[in-house]
Amino acid sequence: MKTKRQAKMLELIQKNNIETQEELSDFLEKEGFQVTQATVSRDIRELKLTKVAMSNGRQKYVALQESGEDLSEKYIRIFRDAFVSMDLAQNILVIKTVSGMAMAVAAAVDAMHLHEMLGCIAGDDTIMCAIRTNEDAVEVMGRLRKMIEERQG
Repeated sequence: MKTKRQAKMLELIQKNNIETQEELSDFLEKEGFQVTQATVSRDIRELKLTKVAMSNGRQKYVALQESGEDLSEKYIRIFRDAFVSMDLAQNILVIKTVSGMAMAVAAAVDAMHLHEMLGCIAGDDTIMCAIRTNEDAVEVMGRLRKMIEERQG
């Protein structure tokens, strides 16, 4: 059932401009799938869906394509484009993003495979990253800051 549901999710986001988890749930239910918000959220993570801006300024879900251009550069670009600010609270790195882009940035940060980072939790515009130690958190923040400065320099 999970495989069929996830395949349907990919089909639906290709055919429709789906902006929210609620919309995606509604489409799935019309297709005969009974889903909870938690299931849809988990499937979005597993399928590596992210939101991209449309020409009208709204956003829609798309599947991250893992072919073509160098992925590490792609992830860095996503991070740079949506980044607003970041701060530390002990070993927790808090990253602020453009509204609606936290999931995409969290996926990008996760894909950077920073060995000090245990994981990220994303909301709409805020990401909390758990880092092994306070010292590692300072180091990770410095590396991420360098990525941002390279864009400006």
